[in-house]
Amino acid sequence: MTLTWPDVLKHSPCSEAVEWGKVAFDGKESVETVELFERLIRDERLDWANWMIVRCMGYKRCVSYAVFAAEQVVWIYEKQYPEDSRPREAIETARRCVEDPTDKNKAAARTAVEASVWAAWAVGAARTAAGAAGEASVWAAWAAGTAVEASVWAARTAAEASVWAAWSAGTAGAVAGETAKRNMQLKILNYGIGLLNGSQG
Repeated sequence: MTLTWPDVLKHSPCSEAVEWGKVAFDGKESVETVELFERLIRDERLDWANWMIVRCMGYKRCVSYAVFAAEQVVWIYEKQYPEDSRPREAIETARRCVEDPTDKNKAAARTAVEASVWAAWAVGAARTAAGAAGEASVWAAWAAGTAVEASVWAARTAAEASVWAAWSAGTAGAVAGETAKRNMQLKILNYGIGLLNGSQG
């Protein structure tokens, strides 16, 4: 899979990213998509990599990416609230939509998403680091579930939101230390790269 410079520009990246991209493309018409993401990671542009990767994905890959990201942090919420299964249910219904995107499964996902939003609000009342991390993990589940909406645009937006929420959970202190947080971010991005090159999902 290749990516052309016009492909990148049509998504309106920020001016700093445009300058980086000019160097990365080095006058070439196109580059291998996986190589571009590997370079972003080497240059510690993980946020840019997440922003761009969902713009290279179709519906099914976006939902898979969102689900994977949410799975990395849902345990934070479950550790605090072991009896509350709402975020996990949002993730599971989203996963079913990847495998079988029927109207019935999408309706179930929407119901689970609404429940996980209530869970996020409940956790948000406790503004400790753990509470903020728990809230972020539920928002990740919410975004994963929301990704089942029919349009690719909605799925991409939700996938990006799911990853941001997962990363926010790390920032809130649930994932101890910068190295551990970075490892989680890389795990998510590498899964996304695997979706693009066909080695995942």
